[in-house]
Formats: sequence, C-alpha cells, structure tokens
Amino acid sequence: MAVHDWTRVEAGIFHDFHHAWIEEIARALNRGLLPPEYYALREQYAGGFGPDVLTLQGEGTDRADDDGENVSDRRGGGVLLAPPKLQPVAETELGFYRRKKKNVTIRHESGDEIVAIVEIVSPGNKSSRNAMRSFVEKAASLLENQVHLLIVDLHSPGRRDPHGIHAEIWEEVAGEEYVPLAGKPLTQAAYESGLSVRAYVVPMAAGDVLTDMPLFLEPDKAVEVPLDATYCAAFAEVPRRWRRVLEAEAEKGG
Repeated sequence: MAVHDWTRVEAGIFHDFHHAWIEEIARALNRGLLPPEYYALREQYAGGFGPDVLTLQGEGTDRADDDGENVSDRRGGGVLLAPPKLQPVAETELGFYRRKKKNVTIRHESGDEIVAIVEIVSPGNKSSRNAMRSFVEKAASLLENQVHLLIVDLHSPGRRDPHGIHAEIWEEVAGEEYVPLAGKPLTQAAYESGLSVRAYVVPMAAGDVLTDMPLFLEPDKAVEVPLDATYCAAFAEVPRRWRRVLEAEAEKGG
C-alpha cells in the first residue's frame, strides 16, 4: 500500500492510526518474528523517550553460551537472527560515545533488559523546539547505551528538522550532516548500536510503499519488521470517512 499524505487530515486522525499501527507491529513481533527469548511491549516508558514498542530480552536469558556461541544462531527450528538485507549509509567512528554527556543505564522496571525500540514519529515530536530536542537527545542516549532503534517518520521536515528526523539524530550522534534525497522527505531509519552506530536509511515520499526494515537485537543480527503489511492492517481500522479523504488525495496524486 502506498503511504498516504497525512498532512491532509488533522493530527488527531494520525494519532488514532498511530496507535493501531504500533499494535500491529507489536503483534507481528510477538507472533513469531522475534526469537522466543525476546518479547515486545507497547507504549512503555524508557528513560524519558516514550517509545511505541519495546523489545525486551527475557530475564535470565544469556545472549551467548560459555563457548561464545550465539543462542539465537543454534536453536533448532527457532527464529534465526540474520544480518540485515540493507546496507548502512553511514557509520560513526569506533567509540562514538558522547563523553560530554552523562551515561544513562536504561532497564525495564521488571529487570528485563531493553535491547531495541520502535518509534513512529508523531506530530507532537515536532510540535516545539523542546519536543524535538528531547526526542533527538533521548534517541542518541539510547544508542549510546547500545539500545537499537527503528524510527519511521511519515511527516515532512519542518523548521525544527529541515532535513528530517534522521538528520537531527545523526548530527547529535556523529556530528555529521545528512541531506535527504530530493523529493524524498520522509524517512525510515534503523540504527544498529555496538562499538559504533550504523544507520540504515530509506528515504521515501507519500505515494511510496514502505520498506521492511531491520530491527537489531544484537550487533549485525536483526529481524525484519513488516512495515508495509502492518501499515495496511492499521489503515483498515481508520474510520471510513477519513480513509476516503486520504485515498482521494492519493488518487489525485497518482
């Protein structure tokens, strides 16, 4: 399904869709995309970031055995983590940590470790300078603490993010400029955090189809998140009155 132009409707309509979409993503992850020692929770609170979906590792589960073999690579019949299909577009230097900032250890209140976060950017994240800075700084802090991120931004850049959310995050993390492709103002970005941070970025525009993106659970090990399929399922829950508005605009654009 082609991504719709959400500027055609009020922010509250996207807010309703946003909740349906994150429900679909979490269900997809928990219904077999994640290895059994991981699970996803919706709309939890992680160190002020306010993520949509947390991926947690079960308490007491080791990521490697005594021989250093990754348990996710040797489970018979289980879900195998794999290197991403996409290639990174940028990578920080080794030891990228922002040493001028105080480290934050982020854990789920139950004691289970947060390993990854999915965030669907909302209009509220861009509503003020403080909201934008908070989003960017929390994203960078999570990456600093080796929490992997998957961020989808279906809202065009504005004066607070003239090159989009990824450009703001990458400037904070790597001190490097990112300029999106002309005519592709929307962004899908997966971040792999280990000794360095790698960014896997897919620029897009309204009318494009979402790309399934990697959600890293370990460095160089990820599952593919079916963004297009979950988007379609969530859009089916949008009230018909607003689906007609968005679909009519899409037909005009086609």
